[in-house]
Amino acid sequence: MTTAAPFIRTARGAYLTTPQNQRVAKNVDVFPVFLKSPASYLVNITDRRFTTMIKIVSFKICPFVQRVTALLEAKGLDYEVEFISLADKPAWFLQIAPNGQVPILITDQGQALFESEAIVEYIQDAYGALQPDLSPEDKARERAWGYLAAKNYLVQCAAQRSNTQEDLTSRAAKLGQLFDKVEKQLSSGATFFSGESIGWVDIAWLVLLHRAGLIQESSGFDFIGDRPKLKRWQGNLLKTGLAEKSVATDFDMAFRDFYLSEQTLLGRKEQTEVQPCSDSSSKSGGCC
Repeated sequence: MTTAAPFIRTARGAYLTTPQNQRVAKNVDVFPVFLKSPASYLVNITDRRFTTMIKIVSFKICPFVQRVTALLEAKGLDYEVEFISLADKPAWFLQIAPNGQVPILITDQGQALFESEAIVEYIQDAYGALQPDLSPEDKARERAWGYLAAKNYLVQCAAQRSNTQEDLTSRAAKLGQLFDKVEKQLSSGATFFSGESIGWVDIAWLVLLHRAGLIQESSGFDFIGDRPKLKRWQGNLLKTGLAEKSVATDFDMAFRDFYLSEQTLLGRKEQTEVQPCSDSSSKSGGCC
């Protein structure tokens, strides 16, 4: 079985490709890596030459992965990404992922970490918080609002994959309830959630707002609707460039292929101008 070649992102903005047995870098140092299998790199790392960079194991359109990579980008940390197919998970991945899900973060010491919430907390603990001067109360508040965003990633996935008007209406309304809550929390004058600098909450909500923007751009359907403070926050976050930097170069195509295909209501041209109006429970989408 073949796996997709990883790419590496550095703080200098360079993209690096990784053939099967060697890392090849453009305009940066070359790190020779000789591997018998992906598992030998991920699990049995003993040479420090092989552990100089964080590695993320990812599915290309997974929102939980984007939260992790967006935080790495905001911190200016170098990292490598290897994409896998969730329909055909390699054995080495299952050996290091107790939950069988992405993301997995391999630390520069070769330790595999799982669960996105634990991973972003590790990054903050190991490399410093985005907002280190927050009080304990403010830090708890930030984490709670970040968790609330992540808790609704699959709600958004399901809404985007809706096949019928009824499903889209009810699922979009459920997402709208979340958006109403954050609209009340946002300040009219602040650039980001807690002021003028990117923080924990901004990174978590970037994922939802980035994808809502792609859906509106492609289909005309506006999940955010008449929520001016949320619209402003979305615009400010997208202006940072973190959305594009935190995903693969062909993310937009992969996203549209999955969420805007003929299998979805939003993907069918004759039915793109639809409006949400009510709420009901939604099932998790197959985005991660």
